[in-house]
Amino acid sequence: MAAHRYGLSLVFILIFSLLAHPSSCDTLEKANDNTGEKQSVSDAPQEVNTDGSAAVEDLNERQWQSTDVEVDRSDGTKDSETFTPAAAKDQFQEELVIRPLHSGDIYASFQFRTLWDIDFLQEGQKVSHYRLFPKSLGQVLSKFSVRELHISFTQGFWRTMQWGQPFIPSPPGAELWVWFHDTVSDVDGNWKELTNVLSGIFCASLNFIDLTNTVQPSASFKPLGLGNVTDHRFLRYATLPREIVCTENLTPWKKLLPCGSKAGLAVLMKSEKLFHSSFHSQAVHIRPVCQDEQCTSKAWELRQTLNVVFDLYTSGQGKKEWSLFKMFSRTLTEACPLATSSKIYVDITDNPEGELFELTPATPLLSQAVVLGDRRTYSVYDLTRAETFGQLRSLNLLLRWKGDSGDMLRPLLHAERYVAGFGLQTGEIHTVIYNNHPYRAFPVLLMDSVPWYLQLYIHTLTVTSKSRDNKPSE
Repeated sequence: MAAHRYGLSLVFILIFSLLAHPSSCDTLEKANDNTGEKQSVSDAPQEVNTDGSAAVEDLNERQWQSTDVEVDRSDGTKDSETFTPAAAKDQFQEELVIRPLHSGDIYASFQFRTLWDIDFLQEGQKVSHYRLFPKSLGQVLSKFSVRELHISFTQGFWRTMQWGQPFIPSPPGAELWVWFHDTVSDVDGNWKELTNVLSGIFCASLNFIDLTNTVQPSASFKPLGLGNVTDHRFLRYATLPREIVCTENLTPWKKLLPCGSKAGLAVLMKSEKLFHSSFHSQAVHIRPVCQDEQCTSKAWELRQTLNVVFDLYTSGQGKKEWSLFKMFSRTLTEACPLATSSKIYVDITDNPEGELFELTPATPLLSQAVVLGDRRTYSVYDLTRAETFGQLRSLNLLLRWKGDSGDMLRPLLHAERYVAGFGLQTGEIHTVIYNNHPYRAFPVLLMDSVPWYLQLYIHTLTVTSKSRDNKPSE
């Protein structure tokens, strides 16, 4: 009876509590109704319709969408004080650039860009809410006071003479270089901890980076973001040439995307297709950037890139035809719902009248942009438009070659390296830099990272230019 009596009392108390506070749910509902997202627009290569009308759209700058960010102040303030969360704008853009190479290969370059105008390094503030920017990377920037971070994983060798210049160069294996904030007192300590954390995020062997394979460049590296003049004491660079790139590295890289690999351009990233290619490189670049010409507002930019070259001879598909399905074993059905811009660009610079190849389905949108100092023309497919997918709700770009792909222009500058001789006494390392410009000379800055176990004798260094030996200055 006692237990039964207590049970009735408990039920009565619960009912009384609900009756005593009827307005709490209403308050929450009203608060949710009054919460909304704000939008702002910024400038964004010009896309031109074939009928002469222009649609303003930029490859690098497009509309920015805002979101609310909760900011926690861990500076000893009392709980009774209230703070207004700082409104921060963020936006996600995705694009795929396809370039038919003169060698018959296909160069596909994915780029996913996230912009967020929040300051991770502002003293007294801690970001606790993330929308599009990956939380794992945001915590890394905040904890280790990182100003810029650049990391790449590459498999294969980029053949400059056959493929031209890549959009973003990267060496084989793993490459990592970081600019730390000038308030960091122990740069080497932060560098060591950072490599261990990144090793876990990307499932790589970055924890093997130590002082024996870390260098501090003094002239060859400059910040890619804000702050062109930075003390090189806060710069660290390391490479792991023997790092094997596999699916274990691609999976966490795709999970950093707002839509993952479930929607948008990322659905094309099928592991067995990407790694069955002549060249594969994935990278993450984080830097602070300006949002306007006056740089009155700053933001953090996360740029995830994936570059792949498909050898259609190796895959047994022939040189005269390629498509999205043949390259990736998939087609596109939708854009990433969180992306404000989702486009595919096909380079038709060498095919202005369609005499070299035929591209289907045709698109009326064209875009021009200066890439690597050369003006290029692209056919544009906007995945945010329903008419892009047609009645089948599926997009499968198809290119058929009509004749010879023509002669490729040699790159103005390129370099190569090889080993000659054998052993430690007669072994030699040759680095050859080619300048194919007919009359212009270019200044070249060469940085070389030598393993600790390889002893080099400076007095044996020789520099040869135009078949003449030049004595290097000390």
